[in-house]
Amino acid sequence: MGQIPFSYSIRNLFTRRLTTVLTIAGMALVVFVFASILMLAEGLKKTLVQTGSYDNVVVIRKGSNSEVQSGVDRISASIIEAQPEIIIGVNGQPLVAKEMVVLINLPKRGSNKPSNVVIRGITGNSLSLRPQVKIVAGRMPRPGLSEIMSGQSIARRFKGGGLGETLRFGMRDWTVVGIFDAGNSGFNSEIWGDVDQLMQAFRRTAYSSVIFKLRDASEFDRIKARIADDPRMTAEAFRENAYYEEQSRVMAKFLKVLGLSLTIIFSMGATIGAMITMYAAVANRTNEIGTLRSLGFQSINILAAFLMESLLLGFLGGCVGLFFASFMQLLTISTMNFQTFAELAFSFSLTFKIIYQAIAFSLIMGFIGGVLPAIRASRMNIVDALRTT
Repeated sequence: MGQIPFSYSIRNLFTRRLTTVLTIAGMALVVFVFASILMLAEGLKKTLVQTGSYDNVVVIRKGSNSEVQSGVDRISASIIEAQPEIIIGVNGQPLVAKEMVVLINLPKRGSNKPSNVVIRGITGNSLSLRPQVKIVAGRMPRPGLSEIMSGQSIARRFKGGGLGETLRFGMRDWTVVGIFDAGNSGFNSEIWGDVDQLMQAFRRTAYSSVIFKLRDASEFDRIKARIADDPRMTAEAFRENAYYEEQSRVMAKFLKVLGLSLTIIFSMGATIGAMITMYAAVANRTNEIGTLRSLGFQSINILAAFLMESLLLGFLGGCVGLFFASFMQLLTISTMNFQTFAELAFSFSLTFKIIYQAIAFSLIMGFIGGVLPAIRASRMNIVDALRTT
């Protein structure tokens, strides 16, 4: 006798519509939570990785975890600027930006809740080094003036961050003369202004970082070693994309651990629900199981049929959970970056890897929930199963 047809499992699920829907809903909720947490971590990582460029190099003080904690003095910045691997810009000068990064506290629109925001002092080459940054309203801040421009996320969410508005920090009033769009990068959560004016306002004598573009990306290891070994300074070079990826590592790991913990708790309930559903199916179909055995179907066929039903429950639950989780991509949320302690806005991101991980997880729940009832069904004695109760 061959295998029990696949349509048999489908028909049985359709026959028990209420319990099937409830079980699928429970599994869908677990998959929704599981996928959403993974999408959150992926969105954070993608936002920070897209902030950097493979050809750009960030130089900060050796031992610093971020630009906020770093300090590169003017002599060291001049030494870095003279490195031969740096590409020459259209103005005939090395494509280098000496920048300063500080944190300030600003109130949010609506709630008036304060949050840390990154202030970045820039030079004329800062935009050239970041082609993803486009001015969408207003203009660039002029050197020598108390002018700033805001990322779209800042303009939308913080008081005083909009075009024409005024912010007060560093004992001075600063006028927002421009709004820039940095795509999905972290720069959207920053405020930019003239580096010399900001260094005066915050009484800084050193830059936070030096950023430059390589003429050939393969020369990175050479210039990295030279900067690290130069006794005149204590600095360290990173590829810009690798630097920002490292910035996301701690937060992304925290989100994944949190998500895994929640998922394990919820999945236990969903798995038990699937198990109860399948045990009930076995109890209600005793005579049917006996009939199948009397027709010549082996225990392995019965086991496979009931296990298939449970896997179908898991698969359908996974698909429903992923469907609703995909709408999370329409949301933009903000959280604190554990490396810089500044607020960062980013969106959920659904990838193919997350899709197959969520489906695999739902199938595992279905398998665990169905394997014991399936074994019980396959071990039923033909005479006992056919006995009329």
